[in-house]
Amino acid sequence: MSFDEEESLEHTLLVVREVFVYKIPPRSTSGGYKCGDWLQSDKIWSGRLRVVSCKDRCEIRLEDPNSAELFAACFIYPGQRESSVEPALDSSRYFVLKIEDGNGKHAFIGLGFNERNEAFDFNVALSDHEKYVRRENEKETGETSASDSHIDIHPAVNHRLKEGETIRINVKPKPTSGTGMLSAAGLPGGLSGSGKPKTLGLAPPPSGAGKIRSPLPPPPNDPASARITSTSQGVGLRAPSENTRGTDRLTDFSQLERNLPASGSGSMKTTASGWAAF
Repeated sequence: MSFDEEESLEHTLLVVREVFVYKIPPRSTSGGYKCGDWLQSDKIWSGRLRVVSCKDRCEIRLEDPNSAELFAACFIYPGQRESSVEPALDSSRYFVLKIEDGNGKHAFIGLGFNERNEAFDFNVALSDHEKYVRRENEKETGETSASDSHIDIHPAVNHRLKEGETIRINVKPKPTSGTGMLSAAGLPGGLSGSGKPKTLGLAPPPSGAGKIRSPLPPPPNDPASARITSTSQGVGLRAPSENTRGTDRLTDFSQLERNLPASGSGSMKTTASGWAAF
């Protein structure tokens, strides 16, 4: 679609609900404007801002937010953005606009935004319009930009081996003494020089003499434990008396009692018992 077909169309690129307009003093130097020179008492208007794309011209319209009545307009023609919109030197939220009345008269006013992101969107909208105009002009003239016409094509690199070429790969041999984790840990396992697996040298189990007794006593109501205890106590009590009687001949009086006469057994028993006691 050409510019002639879009002559009656308008594209709204940006809408900001509230901006401020200032009466600015004449430029003191050729370097630019400083918003620090604008006083709050110099604020002359506040309202809505719209950026509208009309054919190859971009318009910045300052309108009343309620009645949409136009307060002022800034026209940006192709290649004239720097002379129509000039940013302030000491702040990114303030600009200087060149407004026209349509009769050839113009004036400069200060424009301020509340937020920095609104000022950033304002700059982006103006840049988008410039890119759009440039693309349309290139379509009509059939020319392309230098970045579009230059196509860098790198030739494909052939990595295939030529006839007679070989590849040599050096591979380190695996160690033959010990394999895996056993050789890494220093254990005497793995494969021997003959290729047979070695057996691990383990210590023999402890003998019966070195039995480890349980540190816990048996339960109190265990019948097997009670029988073992009573048997061991009875044997321990009787064994010394039998062994003493069989081995001590001085305390064995059975032979003496059999040789005593039957008459006067009572007195003899007394005498014997007394002699024995003596």
